[in-house]
Amino acid sequence: MNDIAELKQFITVHAKAQNLPQELYEDVLERVGHDGRGPGSWAHEWSAAAERLQGDDGQLLLAFLCHNMARFPFVDGPARQDAEAARLAVFERWRQLQNDIEPVHVALAGGEFTAWASGLDTAASKPLLVVMGGIVSTKEQWAPILLQAELLGMAMVVTELPGVGGNTLPYDVDGWRMLPALLDAVADRADVSRTYAVANSFSGHLALRAATRDERLRGIVTTGAPVSDFFTDAAWQGQLPRITVDTLVRLTGAAPGRLNEVLRAWALTDAELSGLEIPVAYTASLRDEIIPAGDVDALKKHVRGLSLNEFDDVHASPAHVEQTMQWTVESLIKMLADSASA
Repeated sequence: MNDIAELKQFITVHAKAQNLPQELYEDVLERVGHDGRGPGSWAHEWSAAAERLQGDDGQLLLAFLCHNMARFPFVDGPARQDAEAARLAVFERWRQLQNDIEPVHVALAGGEFTAWASGLDTAASKPLLVVMGGIVSTKEQWAPILLQAELLGMAMVVTELPGVGGNTLPYDVDGWRMLPALLDAVADRADVSRTYAVANSFSGHLALRAATRDERLRGIVTTGAPVSDFFTDAAWQGQLPRITVDTLVRLTGAAPGRLNEVLRAWALTDAELSGLEIPVAYTASLRDEIIPAGDVDALKKHVRGLSLNEFDDVHASPAHVEQTMQWTVESLIKMLADSASA
């Protein structure tokens, strides 16, 4: 079972980022008292909230998001498995009411994954935006962003990290290969030579690694991404929140107590960071309990195109979600404008 205090702490930033009404998520959290089964449990109370909403087509998105919270941080038993099935069913009902959200399936040697896409067009090839979340974020929770594709004038895809949701690729040091494969899959319907990524947390690390190897990635916007020290500092890893450790152990398949051995090779080197010739916009939290300050220092020292946005807050800056989202959009628009004028 997960620690309830941690679940409540880390869910808040997800709720805010997905525009869940404050009164809704606070009401659910007040009724949650344990992480078992039945009334008062995490999965039960979030699922009950979803069921109250899903009878109304106008509330389907909120119902889906509540089911998504019920399976947070990952499926670990029957209660969250039920929530996982329910969230996918409600999401599909919501998707069918939209005009332009389609799946893109990608298969690699080690597994397969799906992205949800909008704005793909063989006749009018537009720059591509890839949106990804972290180790507990499913692609479906970001799908509403796809409705902004036309406004941005971009083709857009949302997907998830290896091992998360429906992605069956292994989460290992080569996980970055999924991004080039995704670009290949949509290259006939988007201008993938102008690809930008809004990739938060651990997907930011994956995008940075991919950008050191694939020149089609022309800019990255991220929040709280691990870079180097996170992967090599065993002492730092020893004081990480339990929810982070448990999720990484599950995704990587690391043996108990051996996570550091698995992650050590994932660190981006000084040479890799110095070799980045693209803009990188990074939101950092000064009291981040997951990302060490040394990771931000490495970016400052080595990434020439770095724009830094800092808040006196904890991981993902939950008290500054609105400001972070605004800065993210502004950074992306600036990258597009600078590219067009170059």
